[in-house]
Amino acid sequence: QVQLVESGGGWVQAGGSLRLSCAPSGPTFVGRTMGWFRQKPGKEREFVGAILWGRGNTIYGESVMGRFTISRDNAKNTLYLQMDGLKPEDTAVYYCVADPLEYLRTRADEYSYWGQGTQVTVSS
Repeated sequence: QVQLVESGGGWVQAGGSLRLSCAPSGPTFVGRTMGWFRQKPGKEREFVGAILWGRGNTIYGESVMGRFTISRDNAKNTLYLQMDGLKPEDTAVYYCVADPLEYLRTRADEYSYWGQGTQVTVSS
């Protein structure tokens, strides 16, 4: 069974930075598209960004564009989300996602695999 294991969440003051990591485990995993969603209390899951694992093309949600960067390390088979200029409204549980199909998409129901989530809290 494929599992996505996230790490790197925590608490940070507004204006600070955090880097989330996501590493798949289990049987041979081919996640052609990987990305991040977040969910705030009482809200729907929100698209943060995604990357094509092979070509490196990326897309971002409007609320994080210019502040967050998605990258991947092929050798380590790890996905990253670098979050800079954090704001209190970025406070949420962040989920790593993956899907075998290689195209960029923003809907939560288009991703087959989800991590357990990691909490990010930004204080003002």
